[in-house]
Amino acid sequence: MADAGQMRRFWDERAREDPWYFVDNRLAYGNPDVQAFWAGGERDLDAILDALGVSVEPGDAVVDVGCGLGRLSRALAARAARVRAIDVSGEMLARARELNAHLSNVEWIEGDGVSLRPLEDAGADALVSHVVFQHIPDPEVTLGYVAEMGRVLRPGGWAAFQVSTDPRIHRRRPLAAFARRLRRSGPRGQDDAAWLGSAIDLDRLRAVAAGAGLALERVENPGTQFTLVLARSR
Repeated sequence: MADAGQMRRFWDERAREDPWYFVDNRLAYGNPDVQAFWAGGERDLDAILDALGVSVEPGDAVVDVGCGLGRLSRALAARAARVRAIDVSGEMLARARELNAHLSNVEWIEGDGVSLRPLEDAGADALVSHVVFQHIPDPEVTLGYVAEMGRVLRPGGWAAFQVSTDPRIHRRRPLAAFARRLRRSGPRGQDDAAWLGSAIDLDRLRAVAAGAGLALERVENPGTQFTLVLARSR
């Protein structure tokens, strides 16, 4: 089982280093385009929901898993009645609260790194997660989160989330890591297990989801880093 404390320390360090880049590494390290960051959250949320054929309704209570700075939370807050944004990193959450102080319908929650506690049972209409599970070193932890989705979703509620199903992208690349260490000016931690993460086996995902009372209704882009999954609570 992955060390949740180590994951928390890793992401706290990244939040102190450059939280914008480590939430969205398409941005320039050390020189973020903040407007593009928030606009990208809107676009990514739309892309996920459109690909999976679901929408957030005005009365919905939504969970954002691995919220970081609130990139998707802010977009969700404009559409839903309530957003509960959960993350393992207290440093990320502190920044998220400051950056999104104007949002009255978002609750920022520090999680334990292995579950969706302290979220209550059957309290959410929908759950969203993007570019989060791919960073978890132990696939069993990710699968544990999937089981937790079955606990927190109301009957008929849905989860739209992204996982990696391509093991190749999670391998360490010693030459690239060595080059980064020589430069000393680029992002740190990219050869750490908490950044490299792990891939999920889809058959195992289906089995865990079924055991948690979830039906996998759609799986888009299997075999890639950006596999999108729609699961619905029965």
